[in-house]
Amino acid sequence: QVQLVESGGGLAQPGGSLRLSCAASGFTFSNYAMAWYRQAPGKERELVGRISITHVALAYAASVKGRFTISRDNAENTVFLFMNNLEPNDTGVYYCQVPTFDAWGQGIQVTVSS
Repeated sequence: QVQLVESGGGLAQPGGSLRLSCAASGFTFSNYAMAWYRQAPGKERELVGRISITHVALAYAASVKGRFTISRDNAENTVFLFMNNLEPNDTGVYYCQVPTFDAWGQGIQVTVSS
C-alpha cells in the first residue's frame, strides 16, 4: 500500500526558508517520479513541481521558480521541497504525490506571515 507522509511545515516569516520532506513507502520509490502540490485557502490545488527518477527537477510553477528546489534521496525513500525567500502567497497546504498512482500524502500546513 502506497503511503506518503509529509513533514517539516509550520510558520515562517516572509523571506524565510522551510524544508518539507515526504517519506514514501509501499512501492519502489526509485522507479517513480514524484511531485509536490499546494492548495492555498479558497483556491484550487496547484502543481509546485515534479522530479524524475533521475533526479531531474521538472515543471516548477512560475510562481516558485528560482525560490523552490525539489530533490530526492532514493536511499531514504524521501522527496524534499526546499523553499527559500518565502512569500505570504506561499501559504497553504502542501502535498506530495506519486503521479503514476495518483497517490497523495495527507498534506502539511505552511504559513508565511510576519
